[in-house]
Amino acid sequence: MTARRLVVEADGGSRGNPGVAGYGALVRDADGRLLAERAAPLGKASNNVAEYTGLIEGLRAVLDLDLAEGAQVDVRLDSKLVVEQMAGRWKIKHEDMRRLALQARHLVDDIRAAGGAVGFTWIPRAQNADADALSNDGMDGHTVRRDHLSTDRAGTDDGNATAITSGTGPTAAAPAPAPVADDAPGTLFGDGRAPLADVLVSDETVPTLHGQTRLVLVRHGVTAFTEQHRMDGRGGADPELTATGTEQARAAATAVRELLGRSDPGPVSVLSSSLQRARQTGRLIADALGVDLEVDPDWDEQGFGDWDGRAVPVLAARYAADLALLRSDADYARPGGESRNALDARVGEALARAVARGGTVVVATHRIPLMSVLARLLDIPHDRAWSIATAPASLTAVEIWPDGGAQLAFVNDTHHLVPGTG
Repeated sequence: MTARRLVVEADGGSRGNPGVAGYGALVRDADGRLLAERAAPLGKASNNVAEYTGLIEGLRAVLDLDLAEGAQVDVRLDSKLVVEQMAGRWKIKHEDMRRLALQARHLVDDIRAAGGAVGFTWIPRAQNADADALSNDGMDGHTVRRDHLSTDRAGTDDGNATAITSGTGPTAAAPAPAPVADDAPGTLFGDGRAPLADVLVSDETVPTLHGQTRLVLVRHGVTAFTEQHRMDGRGGADPELTATGTEQARAAATAVRELLGRSDPGPVSVLSSSLQRARQTGRLIADALGVDLEVDPDWDEQGFGDWDGRAVPVLAARYAADLALLRSDADYARPGGESRNALDARVGEALARAVARGGTVVVATHRIPLMSVLARLLDIPHDRAWSIATAPASLTAVEIWPDGGAQLAFVNDTHHLVPGTG
């Protein structure tokens, strides 16, 4: 069966911002035939609230008319802000907008659950004239709810289309929607993005998480080896957390719980490496979140072989060239240890499994696996990743989206640590 292709055009406006507000939305089939129109007043509200409401009502119309099954839905808006926020590339600070964005995401999930798919496209305002006209109807105090369906539903052409009209206001014209090229600058799912000059930088100071999968990477608390600056890899002594390390891990668990409490976490999983310090940290996090801890050895620290347990200052004094190779040569491994390439391979597999879970995945792990994930995400050489700080018990978060895109939400967050314990 050929997938049904639908276009949702949405807009909203406010006369005064905030002021008298209204939204407009319509649904077309791939040939431009009008299937549904929606508009309504919103009282006093901002432009952004009106635009989000138009998006929500357009998605809801697809579901209300039973058009979601197997549908490819292209949502078109002239609000670059809404597009970027729905993509997760700009944080949503204001509670009203966060609530509306969450409603929109739930509707997107409902369409996907019916076997459909949803993409977002930024279009110039001139290409969104019909939705703009409907939003003006809403601002004028009119409520519009018109459905135009053929007897065989959308996507057929039997010449017997009927219109079901409620509310007031003129019937919108239905020209074929303007095509958007695959490489257009506003295409969300793909290579295109809204023009950089129109992407705002969030001033949010208390982070929240978005995306299809939220990955929270937590470095374990300190051990005696950490405090003594000793190499501590896979296959070594495997020390436990010190009292300070346990305090750090408990603080990190509280910080993770608070972070998820501000977000829409979805299903929550907690993983850890097989090493004792990471398992102890992961256990405290899992207990704080009320879930079971799962152990995945592929998140283990790099194996340092005959150097495990050796003090780094001593190695730097006696084996400076070899220590430099360990950092710079991805194929270099100590006797009995493993190379960075070997670690990258297993961490890459662990990362793929974590992302496939969806929801929020918290991983208690180690410095070099953290560096491996960041180097992969930022596409930087492995030796340059040593320049990224990841302190004991710090939090790092990555948001992953359905189109395969990912963004680094924050790195090395230690706000939860008492001074002197980080």
